[in-house]
Amino acid sequence: MTTAHTRAPQRVGPLADRLNAILTARGIDPDTPLDEPADEPVTALELADARVPARYRRALADHPQITTWADTIARTGRPGPGGAPGISEGPSLLIAGPTGTGKTHQAYGAIRTLLAAGVRLRWEAVTAADLYARLRPRSGHDGERDLQALARCPLLLLDDLGAAKASDWTEELTYRLINHRYEHLRPTLITTNLPTTELRTALGDRVASRLAEMTDRVILTGSDRRRTPAHAPVPTAVAAPPPTPVPGRTR
Repeated sequence: MTTAHTRAPQRVGPLADRLNAILTARGIDPDTPLDEPADEPVTALELADARVPARYRRALADHPQITTWADTIARTGRPGPGGAPGISEGPSLLIAGPTGTGKTHQAYGAIRTLLAAGVRLRWEAVTAADLYARLRPRSGHDGERDLQALARCPLLLLDDLGAAKASDWTEELTYRLINHRYEHLRPTLITTNLPTTELRTALGDRVASRLAEMTDRVILTGSDRRRTPAHAPVPTAVAAPPPTPVPGRTR
């Protein structure tokens, strides 16, 4: 037979007795458990900022064409739980310009604008160079699964398209990714250093053709902000003219 041994409550000491007496004198029951403060709700923007690179965690999209795009995406989203809008289908945006003109800053600013507006947003961001490194065949890694996850993501930021060394393999991967998002009208933010006239040469006819149709274009101009003193004028941004139709748009 097992005997349970119990220990009598131990007195903490005279100091505890004095504190309890003070609380009692003030009308506070020392034995009443303290209420834990309620957790403050965490906003979607705060959660997203944990995934945004540190340099862009305060990024703001201030170009009129980019803010208009964000407004359009927010308005056309399909309602989710609690009535908050979510992304379903919508236009894409190509932000082009020389190095250091703020393309990535504006792109992350657009994502943060959507989150601040309360849009339910599942998004991914990847540079073209990291995309190819991530999908490169290697033992024990399912690159096809990663590609499909990026292709189906409601919002994708594809940064520095055209900056990585091109090959038949990278062109095919880029085509598959862009084509899926083109066919399913998935909003895509794309940045590139390439002049729009060079997209066909760098990315191939099939990718360039789809980008011409699926994206609105913004061209940023100015000097490299990374090499410009803080007091220098902010680079300007201009809207791109409508893309020239590309004949033979079949694959």
